[in-house]
Amino acid sequence: MRAFVAILPPPEVREALSRAARSLPVIGVRWVRPENIHLTLKFLGEISEEQAPQIASALAQVARLRRPFRIEPEGLGAFPSPERARVLWAGVGEGSASLEELAAAVEEALFPLGFGREQRPFRAHLTLGRARGRPARLEAGRLDPGIPGFTAGSLHLMRSAQGPSGVYYESLAEHPFSER
Repeated sequence: MRAFVAILPPPEVREALSRAARSLPVIGVRWVRPENIHLTLKFLGEISEEQAPQIASALAQVARLRRPFRIEPEGLGAFPSPERARVLWAGVGEGSASLEELAAAVEEALFPLGFGREQRPFRAHLTLGRARGRPARLEAGRLDPGIPGFTAGSLHLMRSAQGPSGVYYESLAEHPFSER
């Protein structure tokens, strides 16, 4: 199964991000369904069912050492660039440093389980859409100021699967952050 580690925004934030994305003047983009919007901390790739409990245990250790923190979506961007956009995303203002630290902790916790360290620097973002065919062009944009922020309160081990209506994500394990 394909897996990744993520933080899930609440449904109202996902809906607001989806509405903002769909209002962008961009052509040739397949928009991410609201229920699939998330913050990826680490992509794991293919894992076996036997590996899932070990990964979940390592993530539980990471979560126990973290406190909930605020995340504020901010700005729009694209990978690899706005002129040749393959992936369109919403950035993160407040909370980006905490997400970087969390991603680094996840990397360290999963390295002993055989997951290589990411070579690219971590960049907190919420994927909103992907270009179909040739790259799209994203005009410098800002997010609607009505996009609410949220409190990150748990870490999820997620599974990616193909269903009749496309890709969907399922949380295999949720690990709440410490309240102390």
